[in-house]
Amino acid sequence: MKIRIVAIAASTLLCGVSASAQSARVITPGPVCANHPQPTGNVAAQLSKFRTVSVPFSTKGLTANEVKMVRKLVEAGQNLESIFWRQSDPEGLALYQGLTGCPGAKEQQVRHFLLINGGRYDLLEGNKPFIGTPSEAPGRALYPAGITRKELDDYVAAHPEKKAEIFNPWTVVKRSGNALVGIPYHVEFAKWLVPAADALRAAASLSTDKAFANFLRLRADALLTDDYYKSDLAWVDLEDRKFDIIMAPYETYLDDLLGVKTSYGSAVMIRNAAESDKLRMYKKYAAAIQDALPIPAADRPSNVGHSTPMEVMDTPFRSGDLRHGYQAVADNLPNDPRIHAEKGTKKIFFKNFMDARVNYVVLPIGKLLMREDQANLASMEGYLAVVVMHEMSHGLGPAYSRVNGKQVDIREAIGSTFSGVEEAKADIVGLYGLGWMMDKGILPKAKAGDYYASHVAGIFRTVRFGVAEAHAKAEMMQFNYFTEQGAITRDAKTGKYAIDIVKMRGAIASLAKELLEIEATGDRTRADNWMTKYGTMPADLKAALAKSGSVPVDVDPVTSFGEVVK
Repeated sequence: MKIRIVAIAASTLLCGVSASAQSARVITPGPVCANHPQPTGNVAAQLSKFRTVSVPFSTKGLTANEVKMVRKLVEAGQNLESIFWRQSDPEGLALYQGLTGCPGAKEQQVRHFLLINGGRYDLLEGNKPFIGTPSEAPGRALYPAGITRKELDDYVAAHPEKKAEIFNPWTVVKRSGNALVGIPYHVEFAKWLVPAADALRAAASLSTDKAFANFLRLRADALLTDDYYKSDLAWVDLEDRKFDIIMAPYETYLDDLLGVKTSYGSAVMIRNAAESDKLRMYKKYAAAIQDALPIPAADRPSNVGHSTPMEVMDTPFRSGDLRHGYQAVADNLPNDPRIHAEKGTKKIFFKNFMDARVNYVVLPIGKLLMREDQANLASMEGYLAVVVMHEMSHGLGPAYSRVNGKQVDIREAIGSTFSGVEEAKADIVGLYGLGWMMDKGILPKAKAGDYYASHVAGIFRTVRFGVAEAHAKAEMMQFNYFTEQGAITRDAKTGKYAIDIVKMRGAIASLAKELLEIEATGDRTRADNWMTKYGTMPADLKAALAKSGSVPVDVDPVTSFGEVVK
């Protein structure tokens, strides 16, 4: 999922686009049916690995104004989709748009696969290009082509006054002669942010929920200033609302260079009231789990704000970071440590996406790879508990790293491996929290097998996606560590994997301590070494996964709103 542009793509891919448009990266749709690069592999075979799932927008129970409001929210999200492509792979976008009118089945397959991946790089194959020849660049289109981490570090060391600008999560780094400059997102992407903000304000005028309308106006302002603090505070305060949105640049998955640049994404959400009410038990114990973590008290942030919303939502529309590649079944936002310290975070669970993931992918692959009695323990209930605790645990643990006696943002301290480390921490601290609740009698100890089987089945699903993406790196590392500790074993005769419940508890505790210490100390070398040691797929698992072709790798959502890139 980490892509960027190299020079050869410009003349090859932008057939029908003027030189001036290319230089400005302004994408003009134009058919390239007769003159486009050929796929390097079997695109049809790759597409067959996804299960197409309808994600409809139901107007049942909605007023006419609410329907209009939802459509305005979608309009805002479509503008963020347009920005995401330009952050991710502008030349891939040119090809995607240019193939729109092509009648050939192969061209439409290429176009569809571009959509799934958000560019020309196959997430299933470690971000290898599936069309054309440019290799993936670690900073995508967020940095100058060809720049290295060393060049950035050397430049900032020589020009310390530029560090804040270069490391800002909301700037695009560009060259200006011999200098590097950070262009604010709200300037670079104003063409799409202005109409997105207008759409949010229009949606606010249609809402009868004053708090939600106020948030929409604040978020519209934030899109035009890159200052999300005030609107993030208002968003976390929204609880038990019929409608909600994610509409911001939050995640850093595109940035494998500094690990700090955010990409835009959106989700329009309608609350699933019955399922949301079931989550209150987990929310109740967040602060107590924080206090029980195996790190010094000084590295635990205050428990202020841990009584924060946990909502189950159905989402009929997603865009940008939430649309392409890994189809998230949950989210924990915002990522700003100031918000974490003051209020905490909001945990969102996408019920319609989770249902599809579990039914079509997680349970079937568990039955193929796990010992039968344990595969039968994996369930929607167990998977939901694991995912709930994962998202809650993003808000647990250190809020900052301690580096040379100073508080440093964890992303900045750890660098490019941060996303993988943080996803692993959330998984493992979540499992640690489930163990704590079982020890306290809050959850039945007999459920341990259900939770662990559901998690391991989920690991198999995730690493089939390839191990280049942050969640996959995190889960590959866990699998290898659990195997090393004897918590997961493989029967050489049957090829099936089994879980040792007792050893799993111990492995979870020791891994939680390791990951929490990495984040608390901001030890980049330790993080890099850990991911290198445990981040490679073992041959036996690779062979086992090769036999799972009948199980989809992930879902491919089709919404009622189509795919719009402006």
